[in-house]
Amino acid sequence: MTRLPAVRSAAFARRQYSDKPADEASPKAEEAKAGEAKAVSAEEFAKLQKQVEEKDAKIKELKDAYLRSLADTENLRTRSKTELDNMKVFAIQKFAKDLLDTVDILELALKHVPKEHLSDKTNHKSLNDLFEGVDMTMGNLLKTLERHGVESFDPIDKVYDPNTSHALYQVPMPGKEPGTVFSVEKRGYIIKGRVLRPAQVGVVLDPNGN
Repeated sequence: MTRLPAVRSAAFARRQYSDKPADEASPKAEEAKAGEAKAVSAEEFAKLQKQVEEKDAKIKELKDAYLRSLADTENLRTRSKTELDNMKVFAIQKFAKDLLDTVDILELALKHVPKEHLSDKTNHKSLNDLFEGVDMTMGNLLKTLERHGVESFDPIDKVYDPNTSHALYQVPMPGKEPGTVFSVEKRGYIIKGRVLRPAQVGVVLDPNGN
């Protein structure tokens, strides 16, 4: 009878020890779990960081490709416009060159009308009327050519340029600078900055042969 309390006390003591939480019983286990959690977090961070870097690289690659595409498109548009403009120029070039023969004929006709007849409108009214009609026709024809980019140029008194003029003859001219144009037989014409027909000119010859 006297030993029963002792047994209950031992059992009670064992029950109290077993009811104690395991974490409180092993602080090293808690530290191990915390370290493992930190290790997992660092690994996840490194993985996410790598994914971000890969996406940034992909975005940069796509941006570069997009910019190159824009540049290629702009270059293509510019080339297409240039080619279209050139096609328009070439399409009208032959037709315009043929019309220049008509302009030359009209201009030649106007040059050969005696000036004294033009000043006498009373006795030469019909000739003056014809002259004015031919002059208006030539003027309208030149304006039509100008609307399509064809312009005339007259190199009189300018330094002879073989790129824009054709020398028909050379003559020594006292008082004139050698190498300059002193006579224009036919005016030159350009189309969109290109020589359509060179001017036909006479050039001052250097008497010393230089």
